[in-house]
Amino acid sequence: QVQLVESGGGLVQIGGSLRLSCVASGRTFSAYAMGWFRQAPGKERVFVASTDSIGSIRYYADSVKGRFTISRDNDKNTLYLQMNSLKPEDTAVYFCARKVGTGSYIYPPNFGSWGQGTQVTVSS
Repeated sequence: QVQLVESGGGLVQIGGSLRLSCVASGRTFSAYAMGWFRQAPGKERVFVASTDSIGSIRYYADSVKGRFTISRDNDKNTLYLQMNSLKPEDTAVYFCARKVGTGSYIYPPNFGSWGQGTQVTVSS
């Protein structure tokens, strides 16, 4: 069973940057595609970004394209999300998850082993 632990969230001003990390336990991290999702208060969990098992293919939600970058270091069992030019609407709890089975890289039900999340708050 893969366990995922996110970190790196916090309070940042509009236009600022944060880098989130997601560390995976076990020795199978490099076998899985991974993704980042976020959930704002009172809203559903939505797709942010995802990548294949080696980080060569990347997908982004339109709302973060050009501002966020997903990457991974398989030697460190770690997934990253670099977030630049942050906006108040980026405020949410951010979760990482691994892709299970075949199917879309942006559909939350295609992901499992969710981490506990890390809070990102963008304030003026």
